[in-house]
Amino acid sequence: MELRQLEYVLGIVDHGGFTRAASALHISQPALSQAVRTLEKEIGVDLFVRTGRRVSLTPAGEAFVGPARQALRGVGTARAAVDEVVGLRAGRLDLVCLPTLAVSPVADLIGRFRTAHPMVAVRLVEPEDIDTVASRVINGQSEIGCSDLPVKEAGITTTQLEPQQYMAIFPPGSVHGGARRSIHVSALATIPLITTPVGTSTRRLLDEALAAAQITASFAVETDHREAIAELVIAGAGAAILPRPVAQNAATRGVVVCDIRPRINRRIALIHRTDALSPAARAFMDVAAGRLVRAD
Repeated sequence: MELRQLEYVLGIVDHGGFTRAASALHISQPALSQAVRTLEKEIGVDLFVRTGRRVSLTPAGEAFVGPARQALRGVGTARAAVDEVVGLRAGRLDLVCLPTLAVSPVADLIGRFRTAHPMVAVRLVEPEDIDTVASRVINGQSEIGCSDLPVKEAGITTTQLEPQQYMAIFPPGSVHGGARRSIHVSALATIPLITTPVGTSTRRLLDEALAAAQITASFAVETDHREAIAELVIAGAGAAILPRPVAQNAATRGVVVCDIRPRINRRIALIHRTDALSPAARAFMDVAAGRLVRAD
């Protein structure tokens, strides 16, 4: 049974016969008659009583009309729903990223996307670890992810964003950085540090910077609670490195924020499967275009 067959039957009912229905449906009368005969053969019952030029519904035909109208209405509703999504007047975009990237740049990107497309909802989830970002994208749980580079999984397209700069933060009243509020990375060895565990992105960046400077630091606090790091610094438990937006926010509460020389930059990218993106995902990538470095 095809949708056009339902349309033909309802056309005959609504226009009172085959001739007028054929004209309204822009089909020849023989073709219309043949299509209805084919349908009747498929369902095993006549829908119309044909007496000369007159046509009327059989009991089976009367029973058929209501559900046929409902079916066509349902298809129309489905098409309209698809059009709403394609036109970004509805739908949802699923994103995944680590907490430190959710604060920046993802929060800003979501804000700009929602301003441009307020009818599209966004779902942002936190992965268990960095590897889960790519796996969620590959298996379709999330359409776009924000991840550290490099991404080694096959079937993934990466679009590099501006690097995320890290800054050093010290307890209130600290003299580190002087008037220029700038330190060499070696200064991190002069005060106990607060950091995340080995295996996290922030810890990896810190360890790489310390190794490059050939210095050893002492760790006062190691915590999984990233949101507590600034609070621990404010409380005087030690110093830390944090993404620039997070560090600048902490500065409003009295911590001393310093640039680090040489810079500690985190290379990040938006990632998605190499197959087609949804309209919402394409629009999100367009919004992100102002923060792109290059596409791989």
